[in-house]
Amino acid sequence: MSKGVMIGATPAVFLFLIYLGYNIFPLAILVGIIGVSWMFLSRSGSPLRNNRGSRTKKKDSVPDLSFEDIGGQNRSKGELKEALDFLIHRDRINQYGIRPIKGILLSGPPGTGKTLMAKAAAHYTDSVFVATSGSEFVEMYVGVGAQRIRDLFQEARNLAKKKQKKSAIVFIDEIDIIGGQREGSQHREYDQTLNQLLTEMDGISANMEIQLLVIAATNRKDMLDSALLRPGRFDRHIVVDLPDKKARIAILNLHLKNKPLAKNVSVESISDETFGFSGAQLESLTNEAAIYALREKSEVIAQKHLSQAIDKVMMGEKTDREATQDERERVAVHELGHAIVSEWVRPGSVSQVSLSPRGQALGYVRHHPGEDRYLQTRKQIEEQIMICLAGAAAEDKVYQNRSTGAQNDYEQANRNIRMMIDAGLSDLGIINKEWVSNETLHRESSKILKELYNQTLHLLHRYTHVFEEGLHVLLQEEVLSGEQFRQLLKQYAPSSVSVSS
Repeated sequence: MSKGVMIGATPAVFLFLIYLGYNIFPLAILVGIIGVSWMFLSRSGSPLRNNRGSRTKKKDSVPDLSFEDIGGQNRSKGELKEALDFLIHRDRINQYGIRPIKGILLSGPPGTGKTLMAKAAAHYTDSVFVATSGSEFVEMYVGVGAQRIRDLFQEARNLAKKKQKKSAIVFIDEIDIIGGQREGSQHREYDQTLNQLLTEMDGISANMEIQLLVIAATNRKDMLDSALLRPGRFDRHIVVDLPDKKARIAILNLHLKNKPLAKNVSVESISDETFGFSGAQLESLTNEAAIYALREKSEVIAQKHLSQAIDKVMMGEKTDREATQDERERVAVHELGHAIVSEWVRPGSVSQVSLSPRGQALGYVRHHPGEDRYLQTRKQIEEQIMICLAGAAAEDKVYQNRSTGAQNDYEQANRNIRMMIDAGLSDLGIINKEWVSNETLHRESSKILKELYNQTLHLLHRYTHVFEEGLHVLLQEEVLSGEQFRQLLKQYAPSSVSVSS
């Protein structure tokens, strides 16, 4: 019976009952309650209806994306392919008595390509691909998440049969939302969802008509429940990490392939300046560079456009904030301090000194990180701390006072000091922080900061003429390139610089 017929028939039924002499008041109340409940469920969406409706957008055939379309991540792709070969060569697996791999967990920072890897896995194995997210199983209705898990696995099997495929991949992004560690006797709705997922994975066997493989992705592997991580469920844990220099070059070339690039563009130099960038950030960089070229109506993307795009991705877009002349001079002095110490620590490391406001910063120094480093000595950490403190020390040198502009620098310096103490590189030696008082840790941190700040201040006093000339150029041009800055250093810096505490 349609909605319109029900609305029209209800008054007629009431009139007929009144004609027969019935008291319709109790019946009217009951009908009203049923009507209000029906309207509420229709607006918010009943759990069962949402359960069925939400499945349609997750259906997909075999993705077109292959592993060759993903730049870098050679080690991760190799590990994943090896695991996927078990899904492809079933006869060989049965010959050796190997049980099927039921789950693969991809973990790593955001934007490193975990979803792309899952799609490429479906392409590699010629499997149907059904994707969902952990957030879609979070419901106010008890039991709905578990029902959706059952439907998800059943849907993958049905879709594989419909597409006449022998295997299906179920991809669950943000699995930490439903797979988080269970807390003692406390019971949550998520626990039922997790229990159902474990049950479905335990039910996967080698003799199934449609072979299922669960691929999950997370940024927080440490939050996952141990029952989910044990062998027999997620058998392979693959780290999809931030790309190294070689991988960054591959990713940049991949995203620049369809863009008009100037002949003199050096992709290698761009990769040097993007240490710590994820694949998503590198893609955004190439896109922003194309936008900058479009704004200038340039027919090709030049090196300067890529350089501007690095600043955009790192710092944000230029803002309209106009600082006073005094603020501009102070910011210029601050940034010159960073640049001088950075060049003293690592010659050739400064790419640009700028007074252009971006994001929350009124000015910035873009550093050339050099070679990718994954280990640091005490000396290298201390040099990084000196670079952080150099802005405030420069203000102290010129104005005999400091401003709030160094707040982020102090936070970064303190992070480095904590890393030094945790790694056993401070004068405290190798310690268990639980057995050391906060007062002792604070005293050691303050001592390190004071010593390095005095060294930084002493160093900057040797570069008075560099401050004077650099300040003049920055206030006029707003930008000082790395080469220009190094020429200033060569011209006005002392022939030999020694730092003493």
